[in-house]
Amino acid sequence: MIKILDKYKTFLTNKNYSIRTIEVYSHYLKLAIKDIGVNPYQITTKQIESYLLSRTYTSISLQNQIIGSLKLFAKYILGRSDLHLDKIERPRKVSKLPQIIDAELLVDRITKIKNLKHKTILTLGLSCGLRISEVINLKWIDLDRERNVLNVVNGKGKKDRCTILNDNLILLFENYYRKFNSKEYVFNGQSKSQYSTTSIQNIVKKYIHPKASFHLLRHSYCTYALDNGTEIKPLSISMGHKNVSTTEIYFHVTKNTLNTIKQAI
Repeated sequence: MIKILDKYKTFLTNKNYSIRTIEVYSHYLKLAIKDIGVNPYQITTKQIESYLLSRTYTSISLQNQIIGSLKLFAKYILGRSDLHLDKIERPRKVSKLPQIIDAELLVDRITKIKNLKHKTILTLGLSCGLRISEVINLKWIDLDRERNVLNVVNGKGKKDRCTILNDNLILLFENYYRKFNSKEYVFNGQSKSQYSTTSIQNIVKKYIHPKASFHLLRHSYCTYALDNGTEIKPLSISMGHKNVSTTEIYFHVTKNTLNTIKQAI
């Protein structure tokens, strides 16, 4: 088990998969091998199919991750032509509208926060639309205060991009630096150089809503930008979306779009 998982992790690393993807795929592969209960090199297509059908999935994303981990394992680690996992179809994605909270309401809540670190993190999420992993990995060198630009390095899909760093956020960062004097990474944990995902999510639940997640700030950032006349193409680049069609989903929840609807009464 250990040898085959090490081989699997090495392969994903060489293929330039993200650390998070490697961790997730390796975890689900380990569970699958354990549950199927046979020598990994002797696993059959039928056993994998039975395993996938017997599982209970809490989300389509989880199901795709498990299928993806097993497909990569069969194709590149086992290298067996008799494993026809290409016939295993991934579930169709459900088209859901992004959940948002009015940006102005969020601003009111965030500006009242006393804790400077918490306030800076939430302001960053709402002002720049960053993903939680991008906040955790943010370094001081990524902030270009002369050009008012925040550089997102190695974002989702290993892609770099830029977004606007407004004067209010620059001032907040300056106050934050004077107080915490963090070195490489902007946000340090208590015992680590980087703040944790769990800590950030807890901040959101504390100040925004018990059931909210950090990604809600990203949704609200995009919706507010569209409502106030931001063009779709530069916004898509700012969000780090691979396709403009992903950004266009937010048109469905903007006030300006809804206000074009004519009602009979």
